[in-house]
Amino acid sequence: MLGTELEMCSLDPVTGFFRDGTCRTDPQDRGSHTICAVMTREFLEHQRAIGNDLSSPMPQFQFPGLNPGDRWCVTALNWARAHLDGVAAPVVLASTHERVLDLVPLEVLRGYAVDVPPDTSQLGETPEV
Repeated sequence: MLGTELEMCSLDPVTGFFRDGTCRTDPQDRGSHTICAVMTREFLEHQRAIGNDLSSPMPQFQFPGLNPGDRWCVTALNWARAHLDGVAAPVVLASTHERVLDLVPLEVLRGYAVDVPPDTSQLGETPEV
């Protein structure tokens, strides 16, 4: 996203479609787990309300359940829905995969960024949506 190598999102808990700590993706990732989001209470409550419970542990999937402050690779669609509902989680742009731009405009992501670099010219152009 920032024109550099994708940075780690989280190893504690281990996140990502491939459970390697990054929000990298490929065609198998139909949910597009491309946004590195910092969990907030409001975001977690919203996700539970839309049927995406990220708070409850699921040991069968080695998922500990998330808490406010945890970083997690969330799906672009669910994050965008939270944005429209006014409860989107902050975004770590350096750890967010550029594929998210297929669904969410860069300007929207910048508004939630917690790691905006001083020189944003390297972020590129916002695609037409």
